[in-house]
Amino acid sequence: MNANTNETQTQAYGIGQLIGAAAERAVPVVTGIDDKVLAEPTPCGDYDVKSLVNHLFHVVVEFQKLAVKQDSDFTATPDRVGQGPDWRERFADQADALTAAWSAPGAENGTTGAMNMPARLVGSMALLDLTVHAWDLARATGQAFEPAPQALAPLADAVAELAPTARSMGMFGAPVDVGPDASPFDRLLAATGRRP
Repeated sequence: MNANTNETQTQAYGIGQLIGAAAERAVPVVTGIDDKVLAEPTPCGDYDVKSLVNHLFHVVVEFQKLAVKQDSDFTATPDRVGQGPDWRERFADQADALTAAWSAPGAENGTTGAMNMPARLVGSMALLDLTVHAWDLARATGQAFEPAPQALAPLADAVAELAPTARSMGMFGAPVDVGPDASPFDRLLAATGRRP
């Protein structure tokens, strides 16, 4: 595949469409988590299941602000799981709100966030978390997960752009070697430091 073809695939969908497709895959994983497994470890080493759900929940809420060019706040992660037994429904509602925010006209135009990054790239960060952390949670809780196929090429491009900074900040691990027959999703996971 040449660079022009890959760029065409990457731009074929609006970021709101891609986030919506990823949310459709992620929400069933999150809502399928039993309270009994909230203390289990995840492939994302710093998080157990509960803390990773709280992290993903926080991403889903704060990235709505970034879609409308407002400041986000990642200084502390609220314990939304601990706020009541309806946390699954609240997560699903916020995932819908995230999709709506990034689907609004102008959301992916210009720059947003504290580092004034291109808005589409910032939206891709939310897309990445919805995809990769959904896999983390599925793996940790014994659920099946398949990513939104249309998101894989845009995510590969976003990870290639974000990886140097993300690794220096400890957000990505060192890339993991995968075989030549690895799927695009396995290559994406490996690029973030996960072992597919």
